[in-house]
Amino acid sequence: MKWAVRILQGLVGVGFLLTGFMKLSGDPTQVEAFNDIYGYGTGFMYVVGIIEVLSALGLLLGFWRNKLVTVFSGVLVMVMAGAILTHLKSGQGFGIASMPLVLLVLSLIVFMGQRKITKAKLA
Repeated sequence: MKWAVRILQGLVGVGFLLTGFMKLSGDPTQVEAFNDIYGYGTGFMYVVGIIEVLSALGLLLGFWRNKLVTVFSGVLVMVMAGAILTHLKSGQGFGIASMPLVLLVLSLIVFMGQRKITKAKLA
């Protein structure tokens, strides 16, 4: 189980690193989505991008510092919950909200798996 969580941790970390950089680079599709579809400002897009990049780096650094994984995967779970609510609120439906749902579930698996690994080390 430990290795499955570790592999998933790396994949989730790289995935969020890429999506965070898309937001931070001002990708036109991201700007349009945040401004026109979701009704948020560009500043909020940059804040979300910073949170995603820092959390992804936290997951990747978590290979050496295990306690970081629990914190940053928990942050990503909350970000993805907000993304799902944003998609649903903007009227895009559950089809579009399914990708954040998948990322939420993967982040939750990393969160719960790391907690279980940490508890096993303490016992």
